[in-house]
Amino acid sequence: MSLAQKLSKRILKDGPLSLDEFMGAALGDREFGYYMTRDPFGARGDFITAPEISQVFGELIGLWCAAFWLQIESPATVHLVELGPGRGTLMKDALRAIKSVPEFAKSLEVHLVEMSPVLQKIQSETLEECGYDIHWHTHIEDLPEGVTITLANEFFDALPIRQFIRAQAGWCERLVALNSKDQFEFSTSPEAMPPEQVGINPELVNSPIDSIVETCQPAQTIIKALSRRLQAYGGAALIIDYGYLKSEVGETLQAVSDHRFADILQNPGEQDLTAHVDFSALAQSAQGEGAKTYGPMHQGQFLQALGVDIRVARLTNATTPAQTYDIKTAARRLTAEDQMGTLFKVMAITAQTSEAPLPFI
Repeated sequence: MSLAQKLSKRILKDGPLSLDEFMGAALGDREFGYYMTRDPFGARGDFITAPEISQVFGELIGLWCAAFWLQIESPATVHLVELGPGRGTLMKDALRAIKSVPEFAKSLEVHLVEMSPVLQKIQSETLEECGYDIHWHTHIEDLPEGVTITLANEFFDALPIRQFIRAQAGWCERLVALNSKDQFEFSTSPEAMPPEQVGINPELVNSPIDSIVETCQPAQTIIKALSRRLQAYGGAALIIDYGYLKSEVGETLQAVSDHRFADILQNPGEQDLTAHVDFSALAQSAQGEGAKTYGPMHQGQFLQALGVDIRVARLTNATTPAQTYDIKTAARRLTAEDQMGTLFKVMAITAQTSEAPLPFI
């Protein structure tokens, strides 16, 4: 049985699925889920993330962690956590850079929050010689108490979303049903739902008819849990993802397969599904728990402020022309306005008692 068949049987038995139910199964089903069964990253996968593009990305993130540790008076023990660590490339590069700050390096305990057994195995291989015992967790609630620096790069965009469409009667939920040919198709709930009940931003409630609003309850839950942890023990969270600065109407859900866009409802479990991150909603959730938020700022601006040009210059100091071209091209992809530089945003969260971390000062 395929995941498509499994979901079809579920719809026939219980009726249409909400989009977050469909997306959650497509990505996280234990037997067929996209992230549970494969390595989706890199040229041979379906997409490439920033750490896979250039080592400079992870190195600068590692130095950002070190700078924040110094800023909070160098606690003796720090939990360095990454949510959805992919292949472990970002953590590997970050830890290599962190070794330039020996006392910080000594203070670290490394934790990865990863639900996929396949990716856990790859992360273990990537980090085999990093010099740390790696601790894996499937939920952030399982993390130990204490000062924590949490990294989340392209994590929130893969969390299941719901979509609501403004109809004459109000906001109706977009659902996944079956048509007469037993193919997946979109439908809408027959009755409108109270916007405050389903988390629609009050500023968007009176949007024009046929407007689509996306909400992501799992993101709110995780941000609230992280913020409570920061308030209790101190530390910071750094969130890097593509998305919009403030809540907007519009459909952003997309499917990617073999580095190309695909039909969202086709081949569930065989392609990646992501949606833009609503940074304004994340900030509101964090602030609601008493934490402080900074940014978001554009990824290009963030990396420039951390010294990406200086790091690239050092890396190309003794390289061949071809190697120099590759390194500079990769860095430009991360920072340029027409590449990832403005599409991706960076937001930091700290405890209320912390000062602003670099470069948000």
